[in-house]
Amino acid sequence: MENMVNVAVDAMGGDNAPFEIVKGAVEAVNEDKRVRVFLVGREPVIREELKKYTYNEEQMEVVHAEEMIETGEPPVMAIRKKKDSSIVKAMYLVKEGQCDAFVSAGSTGAVLVGGQVIVGRIKGVERPPLAPIIPNAGGVSLLLDCGANVDARPSQLLQFAKMGSIYMESVLGVKNPRVGLVNIGVEEEKGNALTKETYPLLLNCPEINFVGNVEARDIPAGAADVLVCEAFAGNIVLKMLEGVSSVLVKKIRDGMMSSLRSKIGGFLVKPALKQTLKAFSTEEYGGAPLLGLNGLVVKTHGSSNAIEIRHSILQCIAFKEQNINEKIKEQIVLED
Repeated sequence: MENMVNVAVDAMGGDNAPFEIVKGAVEAVNEDKRVRVFLVGREPVIREELKKYTYNEEQMEVVHAEEMIETGEPPVMAIRKKKDSSIVKAMYLVKEGQCDAFVSAGSTGAVLVGGQVIVGRIKGVERPPLAPIIPNAGGVSLLLDCGANVDARPSQLLQFAKMGSIYMESVLGVKNPRVGLVNIGVEEEKGNALTKETYPLLLNCPEINFVGNVEARDIPAGAADVLVCEAFAGNIVLKMLEGVSSVLVKKIRDGMMSSLRSKIGGFLVKPALKQTLKAFSTEEYGGAPLLGLNGLVVKTHGSSNAIEIRHSILQCIAFKEQNINEKIKEQIVLED
């Protein structure tokens, strides 16, 4: 059990806590014997949920935390004052080395603040980016940043590109990942001051495979494996993709039920359609890692179900086994 990946999970965070969180944790340990989960939160509530399932008890621990950080609370103040909250106690498990990673569907602000204040940044990393995996026509892309740094400098976007490339290649197995700079045109001279200054930095960086500017309309087609931008643009891209995907799924389902003929046709194509739509479901890819910290912090959707929690926990295995932090240090720390 010495080489197991220990993951602290915020059992009280998110719209569907604790039932979907606990269920996802159980599914993760039942699927992979290499992971041990530390469920952090109100112990009586968690243990009541655990009674519903069968699992290897050696792979599951419960850590009591009396308090919870609500979504609407000021994150900095909440992290400072609520020392007995599930988010804070779970992050200290990572800081103190008891756990390798932390997963939460709770307050995004608290997770971002706690990640930097408690877990801490790797020396040399200017700003840790939040990097969700988004589906595209040929597979997936990594979008960073999408929520941690609304205002960023060119040097920070360069670091995002390096860390994103490491994660994409080591965790997701994409060799020599293509890096694209999210912009309003493909020409080098297009964009605002930030993108214009960032372009030559990416172009002249030998550690990455820079393919130039990428327009938003080309993102779903898979124009790049790593999409670099500051969080303002990244969050708009992410929310637009999620919104369009949701509307399209609803329209397809409504159309399939609009007449007897469409119902028959829908029945015939249902297996293939279900498989296609599954590939574009964000819950299948886990949460968004906050890269550049001394331990892995993963933020999942507030509405996460057991499937997304399971994937978020399991993605922590590759992060540790591939020594992502050591590779980030090699490229970013040693360059200083």
